[in-house]
Amino acid sequence: MTRWWAGLATLVLRILGWTVRLDTSNLRDLPDPLHGHLPPTTPIIYTFWHNQILAATLFFQQRGIVVMTSQSRDGDIIAEVIQRFGFGAARGSATRGSVTALKAMVKAIRQEADAAFTIDGPKGPRYRAKDGAAMLASLSGAPIQPVCIVTEHHWTLNTWDAFRVPKPFTVGHVFYGQPIWVRRGATAEDIAAATARLQAELDTLLHRWETEHPSQRRASQRRAGALPSDRHVLDSSPTAAAETASNVETD
Repeated sequence: MTRWWAGLATLVLRILGWTVRLDTSNLRDLPDPLHGHLPPTTPIIYTFWHNQILAATLFFQQRGIVVMTSQSRDGDIIAEVIQRFGFGAARGSATRGSVTALKAMVKAIRQEADAAFTIDGPKGPRYRAKDGAAMLASLSGAPIQPVCIVTEHHWTLNTWDAFRVPKPFTVGHVFYGQPIWVRRGATAEDIAAATARLQAELDTLLHRWETEHPSQRRASQRRAGALPSDRHVLDSSPTAAAETASNVETD
């Protein structure tokens, strides 16, 4: 049954992808259209909001990027779909299997693959960055690249993240923030500081788009409601983040 649903989802997304145009003009002043300010040979940890998954799949497809997907039935379907679009899948999430997934992502990065996180997934709060990307950056030495991919026209689902489904023939716009480096062996405070920087970068990118397109902001607020209270993390305590990183290193 999983393969049937994955096949249907893949077909729908491929058809949608044929009609959606991704505008990368915001990246034209960067040294590299995919790696931004970073050398093309540098493995990167791309991060974006959970409700931008479909647009991000279309943009990053067929590049061998390894993505964390949850160990759930929905995760089974997502893993099957993204693999058909040329992604790798590391199974785990903030609530289950995070250590195993982080190990797989560290291994992939050491083999010069890129990685990606939906940084407020799998269950929110919406638009609140968690610590996973900063922990992976510390363990692997790879930098974090904040990304925002927004579509001019989309359907907004009644989900925790106000999930966005691009409408056919819409235009998607890609924005990159400044890369974030986290030193190896980072302390819990370092991880928290890097996550705060990531939050600020992603907030800035989304605010930039909404400032240029105020009607989009009003529509988003009407459909999604007010943003949830400000809290973050893989687990909200710095101690828990440090313990998870230690488990990845020593296991």
